[in-house]
Amino acid sequence: MKRAFSVILIAALVLFAGCQSGNGSADTGSTIAGAGGGSNSSGPTDSGSNGSIDSGNGAGQIAPDSDKSDATIGDLFANQQSNVQVSGAGTVIRLLDDDNTGDRHQRFILELASGQTLLVAHNIDIAPRLDGLAVGDEVGFCGEYIFSDQGGTIHWTHRDPSGKHVAGWLEWNGKKYQ
Repeated sequence: MKRAFSVILIAALVLFAGCQSGNGSADTGSTIAGAGGGSNSSGPTDSGSNGSIDSGNGAGQIAPDSDKSDATIGDLFANQQSNVQVSGAGTVIRLLDDDNTGDRHQRFILELASGQTLLVAHNIDIAPRLDGLAVGDEVGFCGEYIFSDQGGTIHWTHRDPSGKHVAGWLEWNGKKYQ
């Protein structure tokens, strides 16, 4: 019971704090925002076509404490919890075909330092795709964790056009995609 309470408390703190950028501060890194509307990012964005780039400081740093985030995600998996905002980083071990049913999603599998694997489902109707992503690349993430028997899924790796959900992101090659 105490362990479950600790996991819920950690998850609540992560959820209310939102996602931190790789340098441990609020989103100040290089940002690529998706098309349309405003952005929940603190960096300047272009609401034009399919994203723009802000080369602010903090770019290229991924997860400040991957052991802590891996442990949190591991606890969520062990307790079969879902709908929790998390951040971390992993290595791409498999590229999957896009999911083109409904909103389009770029999909790939990350392996965390702990060995746990996560499916990343990145909405490319809202945020730009990570063009050129390859097996072996390091990707930082902030998104919502959903339990699955295979390790879990990270989604909501983008801003919310309606502003009701915590903004997520992916960070790759020194740029933040949201």
